[in-house]
Amino acid sequence: MATLSLTNGTSIDEIADHIYRIATPVELPGGGGFSFNQYLIDDDEPLLFHTGLRALFAVVQEAVCLIMPVNRLRYIGLSHFEADECGALNDFLAAAPRAEPLCGRIAAMVSVGDYANRPPRALEDNETVSLGRHSVRWLDTPHLPHAWECGFLMETTSGTLLCGDLFTQGGSHHPALTESDILEPSEAFRRQIDYFSHTRNAGAMLERLAELHPITLACMHGSAWHGDGAALLLGLADSVESDQARS
Repeated sequence: MATLSLTNGTSIDEIADHIYRIATPVELPGGGGFSFNQYLIDDDEPLLFHTGLRALFAVVQEAVCLIMPVNRLRYIGLSHFEADECGALNDFLAAAPRAEPLCGRIAAMVSVGDYANRPPRALEDNETVSLGRHSVRWLDTPHLPHAWECGFLMETTSGTLLCGDLFTQGGSHHPALTESDILEPSEAFRRQIDYFSHTRNAGAMLERLAELHPITLACMHGSAWHGDGAALLLGLADSVESDQARS
């Protein structure tokens, strides 16, 4: 699928088989910009991972509707409870009568069960959900990069890791999918902003993700990435642990 662009600058790209990156560039107060990415898996039971901020609901919904009717959504997933992850959750639940919030059991317990207008489907670590041709597996990653309830989804058919805030890249405009290095720029951004929790378990959790051997990393901010995901995740583990040892 060629890039589709909306008038507000939001772009839509297919980064893996029937997995679409919906990216909205946002200029920040004081200068600079940031990209907010949602990922839509179009299948028998479609999944939207991240909703974007509540203020972005209209543009994200418009983008979804260019791929499929929004009322077909079955699951609305999130890595952890934060405005850019689920600010528009209730708007999407209203637009998609069959949709359920999809999150880890900790997120369901501490936030989503109260916030969402419909009960969430709370996933145990390693639990798998079939979407049809695709299947997603939930992986608990508490405090990686932040939030007790944090976790990621691995789409096992395409080898796509929906990795949330890992490998966050600053700036508002990026290629949809790249094979260029994203470790160095994302680590420079991490050291500047310091949004990691610095959990002592970071290395072990990154190694566990590497064992899945993803070939596409669906990052929430910046480009999605294609290549040897295991090597990239182990490189991040080395970098984080090196910084922790120096601190």
